Amino acid sequence: MSKNRIAVYPGTFDPITLGHEDIVHRAANLFDELIVAVAGSTNKNTLFSLEERVELAKSGFKKASNIKVMGFSGLLMQFVQDQGAQMVIRGLRAASDFEYEFQLAGMNRKLYPKLETLFLTPAEQYMFVSSSLVREVAKLGGDVHQFVSSTVEDAILEKLKQP
Repeated sequence: MSKNRIAVYPGTFDPITLGHEDIVHRAANLFDELIVAVAGSTNKNTLFSLEERVELAKSGFKKASNIKVMGFSGLLMQFVQDQGAQMVIRGLRAASDFEYEFQLAGMNRKLYPKLETLFLTPAEQYMFVSSSLVREVAKLGGDVHQFVSSTVEDAILEKLKQP
């Protein structure tokens, strides 16, 4: 009997973008189970609460049987171990992402030596898309439909209407 290959794709996902979704779908083809791990404890000033970010992420993967979305707080490596995962997926948009991600992968391996990190790049049309840019464009009244799903776009517009 073979062991399930489980990977974790962590992030703040505030909001989840089409670039994130692209990486999730491609990573899901490589593993028996992919867990999209939405980080709760963050130094970032998020637009959406953890619960909202989890629900928005879930909306994009309802039809995928091997993709789970879970919120977590605390140390990522503890979450990864608790899930029985052997791999962390990280997205790289540009060379500038690599140095930080390389350091993070080294620290994670030191904390959990059985862990491997797999770097994936998004499709070309999403190479420049980040959650922070999407938030900024939306806050300034720009159109974000080409960067996020319609569900996420609606949620952003609704959130920005609130005082």
